[in-house]
Amino acid sequence: MDRLGISVTPVAEAGCCGAVDFHLNAQDDGRARMRANIDAWWPYIEQGTEAIVQTASGCGAFVKEYGYMLKDDPDYAVKAQKVSTLAKDIVEILRDEPLDELSVNASQRLAFHCPCTLQHAQKLNGAVEGVLSKLGFALTPVQDAHLCCGSAGTYSITQPELATQLRDNKLNALEAGDPEVIVTANIGCQTHLAGANRTPVRHWVEIVDAALS
Repeated sequence: MDRLGISVTPVAEAGCCGAVDFHLNAQDDGRARMRANIDAWWPYIEQGTEAIVQTASGCGAFVKEYGYMLKDDPDYAVKAQKVSTLAKDIVEILRDEPLDELSVNASQRLAFHCPCTLQHAQKLNGAVEGVLSKLGFALTPVQDAHLCCGSAGTYSITQPELATQLRDNKLNALEAGDPEVIVTANIGCQTHLAGANRTPVRHWVEIVDAALS
């Protein structure tokens, strides 16, 4: 993003988005995390921040729901709606930039796993693939790309047997095109898929960053 002239300000006070709490039926704890994040981001929003960028699609999907989740909170409803409006997955930022100005050594064959939170929740199916293709990466075909990898928030912990079966099915589909690396857009999916110790699994932005010359 620096190379594209986009100014990024890390906000150290912001923490977990609260999604994991909701997965575990701890809604009050999750809403407390939402309010803390809104408080952390709000001074920057008042200064004109144009987007709150998420690199984990699970977090991005959840932050986009802050407005709905806090709609009945008299102190945070308006602020939460503003945060949801500003929340963007990193691909929503990069896809609109002049990527042809970047010098990228896109020599690797990649298989992209599109997380459920990116394609179903955020409706960004095809967005990452479009950016990777535009940068010159070769993408292998993936059958049944709409299916879950088994991570699903805390599902891989609470239902390990079923989650492992889903993971192995997903890896078979991802590896069918003989990629050098599997890339994804969510830390949960990345960790779950990498746990099989098969083909290396990375976040797609890591691959792009490493390929910049």
